[in-house]
Amino acid sequence: MELTIVTTMYRSAPYLREFYTRCCTAAEKITLDFEIILVDDGSPDDSLALAVELYELDPRVRVIDLSRNFGHHKAIMTGLAHAQGQTVFLIDCDLELQPEILTQFVDRLRSSGADAVYGVQDTRQDPVLDRFFGRLFYVAFNFLSNEQLPRNLTTARRSPCR
Repeated sequence: MELTIVTTMYRSAPYLREFYTRCCTAAEKITLDFEIILVDDGSPDDSLALAVELYELDPRVRVIDLSRNFGHHKAIMTGLAHAQGQTVFLIDCDLELQPEILTQFVDRLRSSGADAVYGVQDTRQDPVLDRFFGRLFYVAFNFLSNEQLPRNLTTARRSPCR
């Protein structure tokens, strides 16, 4: 498997079909050997049912249903644990970030030879309270760590163990 796209679902039903379509279009520009892993993080809406419909239509789709809401990071780590691709792209399915950005991340991975690349959003479209807590996280992380992170990271990762 060359490429894995991992996303988590929580109240994602309104975005899921468009996310899937756009991810497939972007991934097919890179390779036909890809999978999309949809991790249901105990979503109270129709996200899981829609994901299962996509799975039934497309063998490249894999669905993981967590027994309850464990939170975004645990859901992402679960998706990563099941990823089979040499390159793994993490993205939220709410379409805040355009799935087409996948090609830029993969191009940067290939041209740089890096193990990981990340992007930084200039502005976030989250609600005010989410932006506040996001800023608070980065301030606290950078204060407590020797490694400094820019705010609003997005990530793609090449898995060295595949």
